[in-house]
Amino acid sequence: MSLRSIAVCIIDHEGKVRLERSIPSEVPDLVRCLREFGEPIHQVGLEAGALTQHLTYGLVEAGFEVVCMEARQLNAALSAMRNKTDKHDARGITQILRSAWYSRVDVKSLQSHYTRALPPAARP
Repeated sequence: MSLRSIAVCIIDHEGKVRLERSIPSEVPDLVRCLREFGEPIHQVGLEAGALTQHLTYGLVEAGFEVVCMEARQLNAALSAMRNKTDKHDARGITQILRSAWYSRVDVKSLQSHYTRALPPAARP
């Protein structure tokens, strides 16, 4: 996942790749891609990073269940792959999500971000 594009990979319950594509890193583009797939999406897995909050809030608002995974753990698992590309990372993340071998990261609420942005004296 980068500021410009996101590698999307959708697999079925057996782990077979059903869709792979690269799309702009915008919530409407991601939601459209997932909805145009035409079948129910069980979960959306994201690696914790700079766009995590933005994408998570947008996907949850669109009705998707989002699982944010710990970046260091994913990096350790994905580093064993021979070809390190966004496409292969997306495939690996879907397999890790399917196998449930990940540590879930809590995404802070918008209110928490607003509170943290206040000067210490103005915080509740």
